[in-house]
Amino acid sequence: MKEEYDFSDAKRGAVVPSDRNKKRITIYLDQEIIEHFKNIVLESGRGSYQTLINAALKEHIYGKNLEKIVRNAVFEAVNESKKVA
Repeated sequence: MKEEYDFSDAKRGAVVPSDRNKKRITIYLDQEIIEHFKNIVLESGRGSYQTLINAALKEHIYGKNLEKIVRNAVFEAVNESKKVA
């Protein structure tokens, strides 16, 4: 190990650039939610609890939208069949 290091050309910030599709925010979650996702990561031996939380949120959002689309399609089909009959 060197006795001295030259940091005169060093840059501040992350070494690896962040994903452009992601945005850093501050969010307060219940401790039990964080522990739940951390335990999943610990049990699997790999991954990131933050990535799991993100995936759970996406599943909730897109799952709800899909359910709404299907319900509307069924509702419209039932109403159309009543008009024909």
